[in-house]
Amino acid sequence: MTGAQRDWAGPRSARIYDYLLGGGHNFAVDREFANRMVAEMPWVAHSAVVNRAFVRRVVHFMLSAGVRQFLDLGCGIPGVDPVHLVARQAAPETRVVYVDHDELAVAHAELLLEGDEQATVLRADAADPRAVLTAPKVRRMLDFTAPVGLLAIALLHYVPNERDPEGMLTGYANRLAAGSFLALSHATFDVSPEPVKQAQGWMVDSDPVHPRSRTRIEGFFAGFDLVAPGLVHPGQWRNPVRPGPNAVGEWCFAGVGRKSSSTEGTA
Repeated sequence: MTGAQRDWAGPRSARIYDYLLGGGHNFAVDREFANRMVAEMPWVAHSAVVNRAFVRRVVHFMLSAGVRQFLDLGCGIPGVDPVHLVARQAAPETRVVYVDHDELAVAHAELLLEGDEQATVLRADAADPRAVLTAPKVRRMLDFTAPVGLLAIALLHYVPNERDPEGMLTGYANRLAAGSFLALSHATFDVSPEPVKQAQGWMVDSDPVHPRSRTRIEGFFAGFDLVAPGLVHPGQWRNPVRPGPNAVGEWCFAGVGRKSSSTEGTA
């Protein structure tokens, strides 16, 4: 997520998400808020689980394509099925850099990653690729001459148009080697606008959500070739078990693209 943080004593979105996933890195204030939210919008908890399952499938897909390093933007608290542990089940040598601007989420992540020489967390604005890519932690952990799995899960809808989300992604893409991947999920009004509008009223500590059209979201994959099945609901992406009817939860699109040519820049 991007932007300044507020209300240190109140519920925080990273901890609420952790609670919805069944994690233990949350406080009573987060659980109370989440329970009230789910009581009004039961689909929210299901959507969190579906989105996380999408991440697991994405990581395994990228590993199968030879990726052994990941840059996870807007990571929140990497406590439930974190990328580094999911990846290491198949490839113990995998290296991961988590990035988030939320100082509390980063503090949780630092505790979780303490002593881990193959994973680290960087507190930075993910919408500033130069700041992220030039950070010593990132340069030390990731080799940009080899493929990288770039994850922007439920992130770009926090980046307003005036901050140029397309330019943000280009800043990262220009540093990625051929064979790298971009995975993202993004809120939309195209399928179920009313639940998304309702959810916007429950935002606690982050920037406003900016839902975008399918066409605009597809445009974020400029420089990448979308892999099958293309841009779909995250529960449908390479999922052998088709989800049951849940139209109200179809609040976002998700997809994965592969960089077929190298256009490395000087970020």
